[in-house]
Amino acid sequence: MKLVIFRRIVLLITVIALALSAPAPAAELVSVSAAAADSPAPVLAQEILPSSRPQASIEEETAVPAGSAASQSSVRRHKKSKGLSLSQLLRKYPETLKTQGPRRKMIALTFDDVPDPRFTPQLLDVLRKYKVKATFFVVGSRAEKHPALVARMIREGHTIGNHSYNHPQFSKLSLNAFRIQIIRTENILQLLAGYKPKLIRPPYGDINEPQLKWAKAHGYKLVNWNVDSLDWRGLSKNQVKHNILSRAGRGAIILQHGGGGRGSNLQGTLQALPEIISNLRQRGYSFVTVPQMLQVSKSK
Repeated sequence: MKLVIFRRIVLLITVIALALSAPAPAAELVSVSAAAADSPAPVLAQEILPSSRPQASIEEETAVPAGSAASQSSVRRHKKSKGLSLSQLLRKYPETLKTQGPRRKMIALTFDDVPDPRFTPQLLDVLRKYKVKATFFVVGSRAEKHPALVARMIREGHTIGNHSYNHPQFSKLSLNAFRIQIIRTENILQLLAGYKPKLIRPPYGDINEPQLKWAKAHGYKLVNWNVDSLDWRGLSKNQVKHNILSRAGRGAIILQHGGGGRGSNLQGTLQALPEIISNLRQRGYSFVTVPQMLQVSKSK
């Protein structure tokens, strides 16, 4: 009987010792690493590891509208603070955040979510045929996969801008995560284009004030648009054409896409573009890149 009691006491002491020496629970370790990732310490270009992977591919994020649960599934769930609206930011930072150029007979064609081997080569063919120079907002993860298409954009005289690394909704990111998106992408583009783009287009046109302040302090221009083709919806040629020609005017910055998510259909843009160019030229408009329109350098 005494032997049984002794064994139970030894077993109990062993269990207690093991519990005291066990590592912290996984949940605690995760929370510590997340806090470190969100720290506001400055991020330098050399600190960004090219081997790190995005949480979700652009194919998953751009296949659904901004604001949906699916499009935000790969973005950190920071509690959204009450900040300025986009229109308020436009009024407060008119020299940094742009949606259009001066009221002159100029049009800037812009194409997001490139490069995409399904659509970008056809788009470049049309622009070359009609001798139009455009501005392409490049996604870093796609540039890594299709560097030859970025090289072709540069070779044919187009301007490129920074459209993030993997297309998150910026306002859902910490300032540090936002900076990583920008710096990582510009390092990729510098290798391919020979310069770091001055222009940033936020995915979904969405940005908050701390991010905008950082961009201003580091010499960037944030470029949205004032004419939306809505071509990402897979619209027909006539619908895309109507959306653009009914709204285009002096100093217009027109949003179209040269790439998309899985199952996307941009044939409407490809088919409408020749007629859009011809119509606007007949109305006396010339086509310029965004830096030409805003009279700024294309590089930092």
